[in-house]
Amino acid sequence: MSWSDDPAVVALGGGHGLAASLAALRRLTAELTAVVTVADNGGSSGRLRGEFGVLPPGDLRMALAALCGDDRWGQTWAKVLQHRFESHGEMDGHSVGNLLIVALWELLDDHVAGLDWVGGLLGARGRVLPMALTPLDITADVRGATPDAPDEVSLVRGQVEVATTLGDVLDVHLEPADPTACPEAVQSVLDADFVVLGPGSWYSSVIPHVLVPGLRAALEQTRGRVVVTLNLEAQPGETDGFTPEDHLSVLHQHAPDLAIDTVLADRAAVVHEARLRSAASDLGARLVLADVARADAPGQHDPEKLARAYALVLREN
Repeated sequence: MSWSDDPAVVALGGGHGLAASLAALRRLTAELTAVVTVADNGGSSGRLRGEFGVLPPGDLRMALAALCGDDRWGQTWAKVLQHRFESHGEMDGHSVGNLLIVALWELLDDHVAGLDWVGGLLGARGRVLPMALTPLDITADVRGATPDAPDEVSLVRGQVEVATTLGDVLDVHLEPADPTACPEAVQSVLDADFVVLGPGSWYSSVIPHVLVPGLRAALEQTRGRVVVTLNLEAQPGETDGFTPEDHLSVLHQHAPDLAIDTVLADRAAVVHEARLRSAASDLGARLVLADVARADAPGQHDPEKLARAYALVLREN
């Protein structure tokens, strides 16, 4: 599947959700840009962020790996990038890709240039950009974060902590509250033919993009069609008990001026189609239902099925 004139597509998110979206979209266009959250505070990324004061590289690494081709070269480099050391020393848990990215950041003193060099080495089918140029922290207002106080609302700090909280997330914030958006990311959104938001951890990977003032303004002003891809299931802790309509409601609460063209959802994951269609319509969007789930891994998107769904959405527009 390809176009003679490839559409410019920008995908926003982080982690496994964004990786699935990129693995699908790279099959459709060569004009692909990933804009990635930079709030990870756990694992190898958190350690490198704390030691070197850089952006957390983990989600950026995953996006680059997802843009590698299906040939031997691409898949070999994707495996190298994702390879994680196992030892009894300080290298335990670090991934090759994280170290490579940080090395180029130190050599070039430029986050965007470093990522472009890594993408060139991999033969990545697209570009990867951070949503902001300084590390961010996610905080959340959570009800029942501790089992012995189920009605108490407390502040939970950190992307990992928010994503794994036992309580109900009521709202999320960024620290600092007004980070400077990556200029190249802003321009890519403004110039896009299509902007894809989601799937991914809703509060810790998707919503943060609309909390960056410059990026939210670009999303509201872009000439591109905005496609929201819904998750296959609610995430325990972060969105436990959420319906697909709830996900749309939360997005609208944080970005009420965002014009959405299409809501894409997995047919089997939608219990009340009429409700979701109505919720999408209330936001000015049409609902597209398709089979996009992996048969062998519940809760995960299938890149080939997702590519077919995206192809339908892009061609119809």
